[in-house]
Amino acid sequence: MATDPDDAGSPLLVGKDFAAASVFQPRNLLREARRQKAVPAGDVPAICVLDPDGDIVRAVRADGRGRLDPYWACYHTDMYDVDHDGERLGIVGCAVGAPFAVLVAEQMFASGCQLLISVTSAGRIAESLPASCFVLIERALRDEGTSLHYRAAARFAEADAGLIGRIEGGLRGAGVPEVLLGATWTTDAPFRETETAIAAARAVGVLAVEMEAAALYSFAGAGGHKVLCFAHVTNQMARIDGDFEKGEANGALDALNLIAATARAWRTAG
Repeated sequence: MATDPDDAGSPLLVGKDFAAASVFQPRNLLREARRQKAVPAGDVPAICVLDPDGDIVRAVRADGRGRLDPYWACYHTDMYDVDHDGERLGIVGCAVGAPFAVLVAEQMFASGCQLLISVTSAGRIAESLPASCFVLIERALRDEGTSLHYRAAARFAEADAGLIGRIEGGLRGAGVPEVLLGATWTTDAPFRETETAIAAARAVGVLAVEMEAAALYSFAGAGGHKVLCFAHVTNQMARIDGDFEKGEANGALDALNLIAATARAWRTAG
């Protein structure tokens, strides 16, 4: 017997068939975008990057290294191709939050991406965490809605454990800032990070709060895609003066070095 949607609670939790294909396909959207925008057919770089803060994109545009990818047909964003430390990267900036991040990720993989790396700024939750550090996210608390369209409800979205293990090992001695391994809390509502919510996240071992990882990992798991999410812990949610400092070039160089080292570790792992 069908459930009356009016009696079933949130629509996020009903009417889902996780094994079914979507009627609206990213490759079909891109087909029309290419036609309307006269974008030629071709693949974007195999390694793509989400830069929600936009600091990496601003840095590579400022130093002249970033060039618009000729094959990226997305209606909503630009992709910049960058060569850094021997790696060719396709970077999209300012895709903030779970829905936007996954919207772009779907199109990246439909355009030739093989590995997606996200580096987002994050607020410190664990009191023992350094004031500024990178976290390789192994699982993310699902306090957002996008993941519920890809995977059945659960507390955490998990990264690919094998991929995490290979990358973590490859980053040791790679000459990048120290990277911690741990969990984050993904929220859709950063300005509703209450003391109650923070305490609940801290109680389940969360290190930091960000806005994309749970959705990206759910998307990756559902589609068999390779996705790695890093949190650059840079702030205490503006509760102190002088917060949100990320270092030289707003952290862009550190982030690029980390991304290139991650790309090499992925390629080496085969």
